[in-house]
Amino acid sequence: MSYETLIWEVSDGLGRLTLNRPESLNAWTIQFGEEMKSVIEGEAADPAVRAVLVTGAGRGFSSGADLKEGFIQADDGFPDINRALIEYYHPVLVGVRRLDKPVLAALNGPTVGIGCSLALACDLAIAAESAFLSLAFVNIGLMPDGGSTVFVPATVGKARAFQMALLGERVPAPQALEWGLVNAVHPDDRLAAEADTLATSLAHGPTRSYAAAKRALNQSIYPHLESQLDLEAELQHALARTQDFAEGATAFLSKRDPAFTGA
Repeated sequence: MSYETLIWEVSDGLGRLTLNRPESLNAWTIQFGEEMKSVIEGEAADPAVRAVLVTGAGRGFSSGADLKEGFIQADDGFPDINRALIEYYHPVLVGVRRLDKPVLAALNGPTVGIGCSLALACDLAIAAESAFLSLAFVNIGLMPDGGSTVFVPATVGKARAFQMALLGERVPAPQALEWGLVNAVHPDDRLAAEADTLATSLAHGPTRSYAAAKRALNQSIYPHLESQLDLEAELQHALARTQDFAEGATAFLSKRDPAFTGA
């Protein structure tokens, strides 16, 4: 099946999923979410695919949600973030956790917002030296979503989770490795080869063993993932109706610092 915002390829048991909106650093749109959902719930779930490698085309993994095309308009004229998350984005993240095979993320550049959530939803993640991760939602008056309020504290603990959520700072790849957000860091020009080697090894490994381990770890680490996703969607939907979000989004698109008022 052909996609406009993604590239899906299968070879020797390995499915390669490339986020393919390089002009926007692979920002998520509604179409992007629909196509990701189709791949994760369809082609990637095929038993012939024994491992999945996710990476980004161009200079980045994903810059997060596209503020112009990433949401649907609600009847009140504001973004219907609740619907966008529940119908188009959450199925991707839950689908990655439910896949009964290893999913490896290769972070080739900026990994931000829901792009960061996707990376952390994967079972393993490796990064280029120049890559960074960021929960940048706060910088536009929003809160972390895409399951990151589950994935991040489970990975880095309370202090660092609050630091990422409230400060919206970049976590450079070496620091991300120290914190446990990624499993390895490689020189930029070696990332693709290292990712291919690891993913191919996983595709040739004991698939049912991987699936059983993943199911047990899901139950242990993320037992409340879906209810937390619902809470994130509810809270994010309300934040999209605040003056601070309007200011944050306008400032981001204008490339200036926001002036938040708390309203």
